[in-house]
Amino acid sequence: MYLEERRQEILRLLTQQGRISVAELSLRFNVSGVTIRADLQSLAERGLIIRTHGGAIPINHRLYEVSLIQRRKQQILEKRRIGEAAAQMVADGEAIFLDSSSTVLAITPYLKHRRDLTVITNSLMIAQEMLGVLNITVVMPGGTMHHDTVSLIDTAGLTALEKFNIQKGFFGAYGLDFSAGFTDVSIPDSKIKCPLVQMCQQVFVLLDATKWNRAGLAPFADVQDVDMIITDSEAPADFVARVRAIGVEVKLV
Repeated sequence: MYLEERRQEILRLLTQQGRISVAELSLRFNVSGVTIRADLQSLAERGLIIRTHGGAIPINHRLYEVSLIQRRKQQILEKRRIGEAAAQMVADGEAIFLDSSSTVLAITPYLKHRRDLTVITNSLMIAQEMLGVLNITVVMPGGTMHHDTVSLIDTAGLTALEKFNIQKGFFGAYGLDFSAGFTDVSIPDSKIKCPLVQMCQQVFVLLDATKWNRAGLAPFADVQDVDMIITDSEAPADFVARVRAIGVEVKLV
């Protein structure tokens, strides 16, 4: 079977089954896992599938996969540890950006004792978490309601943030792939994140181990654009070593 024929057959199987693993495809086509991962990466870069940890799902399944309600139920303990570690990077008096990802939402319980903190966010969930916390000022850029992430999305709203000195930004991602960088499955979300990554003096990306070595539809930052990745101890050691080798700090929790 030629390379493109195999990739078309992978697409057909995904449509039939709704989810497929590298191991299953490797056995079916009698090729190595490295070859299958290259096939899946090529299909993901063409916007035909979404990479997952150890496999892939069809592109039309992405709303189910990334809805906030579903994501909050996944990797709960890991996200809690990541959120606590991320909050330790925040000092009193700072201005920080928090995006609308479920992992970044896990920071909020650990920030409420900070003094004179300014939280800039497009997440309605984060804004709600901060209601009644008098020592924290919440700033929200305007935008249109995005139901899956419960957030406001509009790049025009970013103009109002240009007057802020944002010390630190905390971002979640659908996945991290060394060639694609940090990606989301939502193009509107990535369009918000791209300029915000540039506006923050320090950039932190929060990822649980399932997010490594997979790519979504829309990139928002290269690996070298960030200062630190905070992840759990199950993150793939070889990938972590590659990231550290280019000067990006990785904190394992």
